[in-house]
Amino acid sequence: MGFIIRLLVNALALYLLTRVYGGVSFAPGADVVSILIAALVMGIVNALIRPVLLLLSLPINVLTLGLFTLIVNGVVLYLVAAVTALNVNGFGAAVIGALILTIISWVLDAIVGAVGLDGRDG
Repeated sequence: MGFIIRLLVNALALYLLTRVYGGVSFAPGADVVSILIAALVMGIVNALIRPVLLLLSLPINVLTLGLFTLIVNGVVLYLVAAVTALNVNGFGAAVIGALILTIISWVLDAIVGAVGLDGRDG
């Protein structure tokens, strides 16, 4: 059940990102299935590729005191856009979109946790 809730939260976050920020959008005619697929791909990329990118960029990440993570998150969003119905208007838009997506996801995670849908006790 937790996987489905996490997928739905990610899908809602991606959808809200496209409504809030004009640099990221879904292809015309994209439906709920396209949004869910983009959220699933985002989860897979975050689980498999993002840790490798963070490990490879560790020296520059240390030098920038963690700010390079924003660039890595932009690369992840750009990769997701390359294989789904998500459209990103350039790499700069991907970095800004990733930052906004992080904030939206953080708020949605807090709401899900407050309502008690995250499956955690206490």
